[in-house]
Amino acid sequence: MAVMKMKRVNICALRKHRKRILEALQHMGVMEIEVVKDDSMDRIETAPQKAVFERRKREAEQALEILDEYAPVKKGMFDSLNGKREIKKPDIDRVVNSAENIMSICESVRQSKESITNAQGRILSIKSELEALEPWLPCDIPMDYEGTLRTDISFGTVPASVTEEILDEAVKDWTAYYEIVSRDKNTKYLILVSLKECSEELNAKMRKLGFAKPAVTVRGTPAEHSKRLMSEQNGLNDKINELTKKIQSFASRRGDIEAVSDYYGVRAEKYGVLGTLMHTGKTFFITGYVPEKYAEGLRRTMEESFDAAAEVSDCGDDAPAELENSEFASSFEPVLESYGLPKKNEFDPSAIMGAFYVFLFGLMLSDAAYGLIISAACFFVLKKFGNISDGMRKSLRMFMYCGLSTLFWGVMFGGYFGDAVTVIAKTFFNKDIEIPALWFVPLKDPMRLLIYSMLFGLIHLFTGLGLKGYMYLRDKDVKGFVCDVLSWFMLLIGLLLILMQSSIYASLAGNALVLGSFASMAAKVMAAAGALIILFTAGRSSKNIGKRLAKGAYSLYDITSWLSDLLSYSRLLALGLATGVIAQVINQMGAMAGNGALEIAVFVIVFVVGHIFNLAINLLGAYVHTNRLQYVEFFGKFYEGGGRKFNPFRENTDFVKIKED
Repeated sequence: MAVMKMKRVNICALRKHRKRILEALQHMGVMEIEVVKDDSMDRIETAPQKAVFERRKREAEQALEILDEYAPVKKGMFDSLNGKREIKKPDIDRVVNSAENIMSICESVRQSKESITNAQGRILSIKSELEALEPWLPCDIPMDYEGTLRTDISFGTVPASVTEEILDEAVKDWTAYYEIVSRDKNTKYLILVSLKECSEELNAKMRKLGFAKPAVTVRGTPAEHSKRLMSEQNGLNDKINELTKKIQSFASRRGDIEAVSDYYGVRAEKYGVLGTLMHTGKTFFITGYVPEKYAEGLRRTMEESFDAAAEVSDCGDDAPAELENSEFASSFEPVLESYGLPKKNEFDPSAIMGAFYVFLFGLMLSDAAYGLIISAACFFVLKKFGNISDGMRKSLRMFMYCGLSTLFWGVMFGGYFGDAVTVIAKTFFNKDIEIPALWFVPLKDPMRLLIYSMLFGLIHLFTGLGLKGYMYLRDKDVKGFVCDVLSWFMLLIGLLLILMQSSIYASLAGNALVLGSFASMAAKVMAAAGALIILFTAGRSSKNIGKRLAKGAYSLYDITSWLSDLLSYSRLLALGLATGVIAQVINQMGAMAGNGALEIAVFVIVFVVGHIFNLAINLLGAYVHTNRLQYVEFFGKFYEGGGRKFNPFRENTDFVKIKED
């Protein structure tokens, strides 16, 4: 439950060692390098080199995409959980030494893909041309034939609505002849022969009938050209098959291409940082943030290995935040990070928040069978796939703990796939079997669960207020603790004690709290004292008494937000009941079919599909609403967040992870 303390490290070294030092820092991955500006120093222009490495990385990634298309790797259902492939240092050195050869393979893959794309485009063009040529295939006259010395030959089409009688009428006054080559439902395909002296006037008359030149005109007869096109198409298909096999032959080098892609990505990042460094003619300067536990080790490495001068100093308020927690608390760091990391003077609430998160999540889902499924599935993945990403590992651990909490609450409330045990025993065995709840059944006593939901919510909210008090005391601000924390505890506890003696509480809980006259008066005095402290001190930053009282009165209005926050915990009741009710409905629907062989199959299908749906929808609901209770109700009492995440200069890779010997 801690935010790593950061130190600033300044390094000054010889310029000739800058690449080696950057490689060492990148490999160590513990320093966030800060960009500084100093007009008395220069920068190294590294943009061209960085652009080259980025281009090579893109080319390798393009080759991998092509390999995925033509030689895909068969993957199982859980292969995505394997994480990055581990590679040893000698293997990465081999890849680096053969990087140019691997890039030539990438270029060959890309060129082959480009040739395939061009060939496929030409095949589409051929198919379109063949389709346009098909109606003209019966024609045995070359379509590029222009006629004889005295005659013209025209190829064209007219709409199908132009009958032969109309065509005969059109050519009867001319020394002309037409022949219908073929026809379809929309078009007639014609050859028109006429004397040269009358061809122009005839064509003008025919154009009025819709006569138009064909969509395609070819050299030789249509059949001859079609044959040439088919031959070209077959040749292109053979070329595509050959190029496809060529690409597939490089599938065995996929691992090397992945490694070289990461290699150039790492180099691009290094040169990006190199271009931000300040330098003189002989030296260069690096500054940045390092977690305190690594700072001295980094200083020694720089001074002993590179003859550099390194200085470790305290950070200002702009230091980034990095969390350091136990295995349990670290599982909930992604939840905290999505809200905001702690600022410099805030503490990390991951452990406390995680405990409440697990507790409330299980209470919302509250079915022992669902909890067992969730926790067992997460535990299996964690043990089976040891190389998953850190973020995925944290999320799986979080849901495993939430599953165990769900299992606990399911046993307490007697929920095992709802009332599946009772329904199955009654429907198929005609027996009355029921697993009793260790505490009570919420569906039979919802008001009791509502009271406990409010109680758990009150504990949650008071814990948040108590953490605010802890930060005041940690900073030795006793006045702030009394005015902003103790006063609210007095007011809220006093009001709760008064409420618990009322008829409203009695109608909900079944009986009212009975206090003696002294205790009842003490509750009223405590509430009044807390209200007065808030009224006179909440605006203490204002010197004007009127403004101070106005701010105090406005702060007292926050009692409505406390009531609103407390009512938000009724969602614990709503979601807990929803899980049980839907589960019972599913069981009853399955049992309605009867108890024959076919009916058992129907029950199994309804049971499996229904409970998968119920688990999925209520798992999502529990996750969303548990987050909401942390972000709005809990964090709202003490936590601001807004810290900047620590982003160290490290070897960020997409495909491989270097395994140290």
